[in-house]
Amino acid sequence: MKYSKTIAGITIEICEKAIGEDLVLTLSGGEKPHIGCVVQAVPRPSLSGDGTISVTSSVINLTGHKDEFLCRRLAENRCRVHMDHITGEQIEELLKNIDRMMTE
Repeated sequence: MKYSKTIAGITIEICEKAIGEDLVLTLSGGEKPHIGCVVQAVPRPSLSGDGTISVTSSVINLTGHKDEFLCRRLAENRCRVHMDHITGEQIEELLKNIDRMMTE
């Protein structure tokens, strides 16, 4: 599954791939795409006890890079909306709406 959008003159691409029960997302774009950050996000019940889903994240950031801001938000937002047996169309719709929510 790939989703791309041009924002402020920069084409950004998000790719999603299932590996077993896990998902791998890549966020790339700009003039010189590279790996600047890796985020592992794991959903869990909120500590508030209200039934909502929270996320615990671990981040490895390449020295001098600011990629964490975008990558962490993407990973945590996608992690919260995890659905078993999701279709490609559902993934695309979710990514579009997550992107809109992040913009707002």
